[in-house]
Amino acid sequence: MSETRKGKNSGKAKANGKLGNKEYLEALRRLHAELVKMQEWVVHSGAKICVVFEGRDGAGKGGTIKAITERVSPRIFRVVALPAPTEREKSQMYIQRYLPHMPAAGEVVIFDRSWYNRAGVERVMGFCTEGQAQEFLMAVPLVERAVIHSGIVLIKYWLEVSPEEQTRRLENRIDDERKIWKLSQMDLESYRRWHDYSRARDEMFAKTDTDFAPWFVVRSDDKKRARLNAISHLLSKVPYESVPRAKVKLPERLKAGGYREPDYPYQFVPERY
Repeated sequence: MSETRKGKNSGKAKANGKLGNKEYLEALRRLHAELVKMQEWVVHSGAKICVVFEGRDGAGKGGTIKAITERVSPRIFRVVALPAPTEREKSQMYIQRYLPHMPAAGEVVIFDRSWYNRAGVERVMGFCTEGQAQEFLMAVPLVERAVIHSGIVLIKYWLEVSPEEQTRRLENRIDDERKIWKLSQMDLESYRRWHDYSRARDEMFAKTDTDFAPWFVVRSDDKKRARLNAISHLLSKVPYESVPRAKVKLPERLKAGGYREPDYPYQFVPERY
């Protein structure tokens, strides 16, 4: 196929159903504009939004979160991705270390993995006892009801990736120097335990997919479609409205008042590109 032909088709949906880059970026631009409107409404109204992203390794959580946050303020849209608990945190009530990160008025908090670690990785990998996992599954709906009663809008997403697509993505990490850091020994072991994670996911859904805090499943084999679908759905779950904006106009710069650029020997970065 000629380069001209390639370029002509590069923006269209591919024959296998994948979304072309041009179509994706145009849709993403429109959704980003709506996220900015939502941000303005959140600040104006004092709303408190909490979004949870869960899913297997390689399901696309990080890329989806980046797509949501790349055009909004990090002071309003905060991403929380907690490291492994410290010894002190291990001695606390399990949910305790997550509560300080809940949104205050005028904030959107996005959890890149959340308290549901206990229902997934901790349970499957043996970092908690089966009794602790069952206690969590029994208690978490009560906690989430309290969170919602406090005025927080809680939205939970599970990104569902097929075993074939997960294999492709994890193999890609092995071969890409930019992504190898994403592949830990824990990831390799979780890959091996696909069916154990499936059983844990199934029970988590059965016990925590409530009418007041339901799980929303995003099919994520096509990353671009998954990102667009997740953002569109998120916008639909937040009752935002357009907030009046003052028309922005750049003011005239003040006169130099005698200022002259100095003849200073700046050490410029080499322009290699």
